[in-house]
Amino acid sequence: MPARGHRQLAAGAVFAVSMGYLESAVVFYLRRLYCPDGFGFPLRNFMDPHALAIEGLREMSTLVMLLAVAYLSAVSWKDRFAFFLFTFAVWDIFYYVWLKVLLGWPGSFQTFDVLFLIPWPWVGPVLAPVTASFTMILLALALLKSKDNPRPPEWALWIAGSFAILVTFLGDFGRLIVEGGHLPGFFQLAADPRFREISSNHVPGGYDWLLFIAGEAVILAGVFRFYRRGRGKTDRSRK
Repeated sequence: MPARGHRQLAAGAVFAVSMGYLESAVVFYLRRLYCPDGFGFPLRNFMDPHALAIEGLREMSTLVMLLAVAYLSAVSWKDRFAFFLFTFAVWDIFYYVWLKVLLGWPGSFQTFDVLFLIPWPWVGPVLAPVTASFTMILLALALLKSKDNPRPPEWALWIAGSFAILVTFLGDFGRLIVEGGHLPGFFQLAADPRFREISSNHVPGGYDWLLFIAGEAVILAGVFRFYRRGRGKTDRSRK
């Protein structure tokens, strides 16, 4: 990676750490407003539909900001994707670092959190998204270091592993929606009083660590395959 790439990574890291603070500050205010007695499950004071819509748009804006920074940081689509992964991961890790500083939360890596709200609440222990973020950083660095583009088998491994991890986050509230018969009214869930009552009394039953580890292993297999292929080309070019 050229010196300019290292400077861009450093700048991206500064942006992501600052953005993590901004995100944690927003959550600081939200928890004072909706969870004055402390955040935890069940989510007794669930946001009203209007506030949920605003929060959803804020989350989408966060992704747009990260995509814009990635676009400005590189020329090739591969490097832009890598910068997006890198800034997203650093932002996510420092989001929890700043929450610990501001709120003394989470109490442990096993503490459950609401990770995202689109298209419905993602839940899981803090350790899971933090671990996934470190994997994203590893993948980003592998992409930036290599001059090769990923091939379909590597993309297949990364997509399959990511899908498995997403299932672990989306599965809990997904089961509430499907088993409760709320799927036909999916787009009106936030305003559905019956679903809001169920959600406000719901406590996640557990986390599928086995599927998460399997997803991580598949992603890392793709990273190793990509790195080894690039390394093999480098070794041959030196001969």
